[in-house]
This record gives sequence, C-alpha cells and structure tokens, in this order.
Amino acid sequence: MPSRRELFRCAVVGVAVTAALGAGALAWSSTLLGEYSVMTMGGHSDGASGEGHGGHAGSGSGATGTSGAGTAAEAVSVTSLTADPDRPADVRVELVARAGTVDVPGGRSIEGYTVNGTSPGPEIRARQGDLVEVEFVNESVADGATLHWHGIDVPNAADGVAGITQDAVPVGGRHVYRFEATDAGTYWYHSHQVSHVQVERGLLGAIVIEPAAASGASGDVAATEFTALLHVYGGQHTLNGRVGDSRVAAVPGSTVRVRVINTDQGTAAVWAATPFRVVAIDGHDVNDPPAVEDRRVLIPAGGRADVAVQAPAEGDAVRLRVGGARSVVIGDPEASAPPDPRQPSTTLDLLAYGTPVPLPFDATDPDRSYDYVIARRFGIIDGRPGNFWTINGRMFPDVPMFEVSEGDVVVMHLRNDSGDVHPMHLHGHHVVVLSRDGVAATGSPWVVDSLDVHPGESYDIAFVADNPGIWSDHCHTLPHAVDGLVAHVMYDGVTTPFTINGDAGNHPE
Repeated sequence: MPSRRELFRCAVVGVAVTAALGAGALAWSSTLLGEYSVMTMGGHSDGASGEGHGGHAGSGSGATGTSGAGTAAEAVSVTSLTADPDRPADVRVELVARAGTVDVPGGRSIEGYTVNGTSPGPEIRARQGDLVEVEFVNESVADGATLHWHGIDVPNAADGVAGITQDAVPVGGRHVYRFEATDAGTYWYHSHQVSHVQVERGLLGAIVIEPAAASGASGDVAATEFTALLHVYGGQHTLNGRVGDSRVAAVPGSTVRVRVINTDQGTAAVWAATPFRVVAIDGHDVNDPPAVEDRRVLIPAGGRADVAVQAPAEGDAVRLRVGGARSVVIGDPEASAPPDPRQPSTTLDLLAYGTPVPLPFDATDPDRSYDYVIARRFGIIDGRPGNFWTINGRMFPDVPMFEVSEGDVVVMHLRNDSGDVHPMHLHGHHVVVLSRDGVAATGSPWVVDSLDVHPGESYDIAFVADNPGIWSDHCHTLPHAVDGLVAHVMYDGVTTPFTINGDAGNHPE
C-alpha cells in the first residue's frame, strides 16, 4: 500500500497537471499522436515573425505536406538526397546489430546490443574525401534499428533517423548508407531508433576520418593516436568498453593525440596534471591552441575533443583523466602509472581559446533568425501526464519547425530557462558559437555539433544552410528528447515519405 507521502505527492502532481490544463493547455488532453509525419508538426516559422527575428520571409505553412515555398511539382524527397550513386566506394564495411549479452571486461555483463559482436562496435577508419559505404544488418534487434553518423554532415538520406530519413531496419533487414567523408575528425555512430534505449545499451561505435594531408591548423602532427570512447553500461563507467584504464606506449617527447568521444547522457570532464592542448572540437581543428594548465575540458553528451599530450622522458608516464572515472596513461609502458591528478575547479573557456580567424560567412546580417528557448511545464503528451520540455513555450508535437532555404545564413538564439543542462545537437550541420550570455567569441572559431547549454545560459550560434533535407535539432540527453525536446530544421520543398508511430514501427527517440 502506498505511503501517505506517496499519496500526497501523486495528489500534488495531479493538481498541478489539472491546473496547467485549465490554464490554457486543455488541448493537450487529446494529444494521442497516432501515426504522424514531422512535416505536419507544430507551427512552421520562416524566421521573420513569431519565433524569428528579422531575415527574409519564407511563405510555406506546411499544410500541403511540403516545407517552405516548394510546390508539389518542385518537391524533393529525402530519399533522393544521396551521395553520387555511380561513384564506387573507397571504404566498405558491414555492421551487424544483435540483441543479447554485452561483455564488459573488468565489470559485469549487461543485456543490450552489440555491433559485430562487441560494444562499442568496430571503429571505422576512412580518409578525407573517401566515399564510405556501410551495409547495416539487423540480425536480432526486435524494435528495429538504424545508424546515425553523429557529427558527420552526411546527405540527408544517410542520416539514419527512423521515421524521417528512413524506416527502421527490421529483424532480418538490411540498409546501405553512403556518404563522402568530407571533413576530417573524430565522430561516432549510433542507432536513432528508440535511441534512449539502444544507445544506452550499446548500439554504437567510433568513426575516425583522417585528414587527406596535414593541415597545420592546430600546429600538431601526432606520432601516435588513441581513441577513448566513454560509455556507461549499467552504471559501469568504461573506456572503449572496459572497466579500467588504458595505456599508450609513446616515444619520449612525442605527441599523442587522444580522441575523446562522449557517448553518454551527461557531460564528461578531461584533465591532467601536466599541460596538454585541445587541438580539435567535434571534428574541427582549433586554430593555434595554447597549452592548457590547471583547467578541465568539458565535453557535452555526444561531443568530442581531440587532446594532444606530450609523452614525458624515458621511464616516465603521464595520466590523462577522461570522463572522471577512467584514465589514459601515456609514455613508457614499463613506467609506474602516476597518481590520479586532482580535478581542476576551473573550466577551459572555449569561447576564448585559440587564435581567431575570419568566418567564411557573414553572421551579422543573417537571412533567417530564430529563437530556441527551452523550458518546461505540466501537460499531457500522447496520453502521458507529466512535466514536459517546451520549445518557445510550446510542447511536443506543437514545437516550431525552423524553415530555411539552401544558401541561407541562419542565426539561432538558444536560451535555457529550465533547471537542467541540455547538450543541443543539430544534425547535418556544424554551427559556430558567436556569443554566450551576450559576450562575443574571441578565440579560434568554436565550431560544434553538440553544445552544452546550462541553466540560465544563452548562446547565439550560426550556420550556413548548405545541406538540404529535414534535420533533427534536439537535446542529446536522450530521455529529454523522448519527453519532447526535439525540433527540426526543414529546407524549402523537401518532403519525406516516412512516418512515426505507424506500421513501420518508427520511434526515433
């Protein structure tokens, strides 16, 4: 029998929900979504009124099932937005997803998902400019599965979001992803079908795109590389799927590039007792990065940071803490591992890190300008009462649809009026951070695809709409996305034949 405290808590929640509905949210009592298309979600905004500020006006309301000003004759399906179909692949990989026991060396096994028999799945390596072809096979994931190429600006048909760019791959099914590895950097792949479950339980892996030639932008050419993928399996903090630290043998004085990938639901910290440099963020080089001393680097959920560490003198090693619970020990393989360094209390401010260079576009006079204000309130979504996330005061599925035209310069004003951190992730594009809380960026261009927005913070970000499609723009704390913290950027005239909650069983979040 429930206690008096539990009964009181339930009564309070019930009264709050009822009050919220009575205060203007009564329409949500009938929000039983059923099968729906993202093209019919919420209100369409053109960046000129409502959520937007200034910019030129797009004309579409989305009532015809296409976005923006596109007519039926001009409509382009997401399925046609592909890499060159006649170009042969330079890199071919088969990835097989299975449900079952995930072995966690050094810890306890969990029930989850593997890719080619392990979790994380195999690391994919390609060179900048390569055409990558991945054949994905779902052997036994009952809910269906997909692969999303997190941080890689793939053609829209290859984005891997169930119900938007494809149907979830059923058991026994196959799906081929093709994309050009345009940008060198550190990325990862994961399922975007029931993602809050499948990602947490291991359907993921790393992908590294090596530069075609040394750019020199970061002033670093690493003699040794090491991928450090962080994930929590059933409460166990792992490094590359193991409960334990890793060692990297390195020649004294040489540079080791550690590619840190945060696949978890919260922020990860990186620090060391000796100086290091942050040479790339989310796959983009930092211009002229100085040494970091007595600072920690924070990596959002979904984000990556490439850290350059100099191996110490012969007989010595240095410890780089990654994610707070695990370490990478670098140097002489026979050396004793140094003690854990104290975590600095000060965070490296990437807004002022490195040397500035001009942006390749003018963000001072954007074509479209939008607000993206995160808060929460009581209501009902799909028959579930709760305290849900809102975007610009509106609850899912009545959240804004941000319309753009190809070639637009787009500025978004992100503000977090909630009490939680939100790692915001825009598919298909990278954004440059212009300012935080009104303070302009002064360092190397801070280019990201995953950005932590803390409670009370506001950011101005910008991007060029140069990758047509329908793109998710959501919080990568995936349970937040399930509870409605997901919007979309939609290009004029682009359509999708896929739906959510229908017979195909598509449930992207």
